[in-house]
Amino acid sequence: MSDKATLEINGQKHEFPLITGTENEVAIDIKALRGVTGGVTTIDPGYKNTGSCESGITFLDGEKGILRYRGYSIEELAEKADFLEVAYLLIFGELPTTEQLDTFHSDIKKHAVVDDDVKKILDAFPKTAHPMGVLSSLTSALTAFNPTSVNVDSEEEMYNAIVRILGKFPVLVAWTMRKVKGLPLDYGDSSLGYVENILKMMFKQPNEEYTQNPILVNALDKLLILHADHEQNCSTSTVRIVGSSHAGLFASLSAGISALWGPLHGGANQAVLEMLEAIKEDGGDTKKYMGKAKDKEDPFRLMGFGHRVYKNFDPRAKIIKVAADEVLGDLGIEDPILEIAKGLEQEALNDDYFVKRKLYPNVDFYSGIIYRGMGIPTEMFTVMFALGRLPGWISQWREMRLRKEPIGRPRQVYVGENHRPFVDINKR
Repeated sequence: MSDKATLEINGQKHEFPLITGTENEVAIDIKALRGVTGGVTTIDPGYKNTGSCESGITFLDGEKGILRYRGYSIEELAEKADFLEVAYLLIFGELPTTEQLDTFHSDIKKHAVVDDDVKKILDAFPKTAHPMGVLSSLTSALTAFNPTSVNVDSEEEMYNAIVRILGKFPVLVAWTMRKVKGLPLDYGDSSLGYVENILKMMFKQPNEEYTQNPILVNALDKLLILHADHEQNCSTSTVRIVGSSHAGLFASLSAGISALWGPLHGGANQAVLEMLEAIKEDGGDTKKYMGKAKDKEDPFRLMGFGHRVYKNFDPRAKIIKVAADEVLGDLGIEDPILEIAKGLEQEALNDDYFVKRKLYPNVDFYSGIIYRGMGIPTEMFTVMFALGRLPGWISQWREMRLRKEPIGRPRQVYVGENHRPFVDINKR
């Protein structure tokens, strides 16, 4: 294969270099396109065919159902690592030694207390405020309590900013949920593991001891690992483009949270449960709704099946399906919503229409089921997604700043009015 691509415009030929990634992905480098062609640009709505950066963090092959963090398969990481190990891997590039992991966790715990004045900001929100809006605001507010900008050329300053947000973010997540439930706020327990502490901060009742359930700890650990990064998706690209202006880490993360909020992105697992609720209200007939999903004339959309990137089974869904079965089996929950979910799952896995189109249940389908089983409110599901995605966002922001990438500034093709004279108001 040639190492150049040729583009012909109006009889003029222009050559552009090809870039080949370590997994043999090929891209045309068009950095010089406008300059050599006299202003010609490309247009690619949704950036489906545009690489915004070179990255060494996550490899994703949607056709083959492959997801790897720093070269490690998601299957092996979910089986053998815990969330904090994966966070370290994503951010710093290698799996930690025991000593490195212990130091990392210890440094995170030193920053796991949020300034008490943040409670005043939280108190100002009504209970009806969506938790994602609250979380985005609180994350942005952390900048006011940590006003010094990070010198990205200082390893120490960069490291301190990273452990600070990894310490404080779970507190904000737990506080956001406890606000929804009307529970007193909790700072957690520094003697616990990272994920165990998250569960205690979220669920501890003020009048009783909290007992850890290892099945729930394992399920949440896996969910956070599976959501930790996913290449250049909407929220990750947002974090990188905001950070490219040299906005701070907290401000960039806050923007990523807002991007994740949408139902086509992180809000998909909430949309799954809202769909299941609607099916229940209509009598719970899963066959009826599978029929509606297959009817091109019907506006009903089956949430939690198929994936924009994966053209096969979502590899994360295979892993988390096992955890979902364990959680529901251990808790012994009898919930008509979860029964409807199981019904839809079985029909999709055995219906030729869905099998031929590879519309399998995705990670959003199973994560919503687990979160409901754990007792997490539906509107908190996307917040839990953000908690998992945090190390991915940090690693992407860090990589972008260390590589000194230019400020993001997409072009456009103007389709508005041509130049026209101004008309005085009395003549319009």
